[in-house]
Amino acid sequence: MGVTDNQISKQKKAFIRKLYLAHLIDNERHNLLSLSKLTAMPRRTLQDAIVSMGDVGIECEFVQDGARHNAGYYQLRCWGPINPLWIKEHLNGLLAQLQS
Repeated sequence: MGVTDNQISKQKKAFIRKLYLAHLIDNERHNLLSLSKLTAMPRRTLQDAIVSMGDVGIECEFVQDGARHNAGYYQLRCWGPINPLWIKEHLNGLLAQLQS
């Protein structure tokens, strides 16, 4: 079955997911729970996307903020070759592709 106009490849969807999550993390403090509530993505999907952001040059780290192991938030250290302004300007289109 080929990719139609209404479908995008799994690779493209994974790339867009990374861009979207990087945008969210860069604009507000988020942990897995808040990202899951906001995006309705499963925890494992979020974890995989965040870990693989480095594949496209985005540097993201978890900042420990509290005594509990998972108390804290994600923070972008570097967008790499990605232009965050472009992401912001095209966010609605990216979200539409994620939902296809």
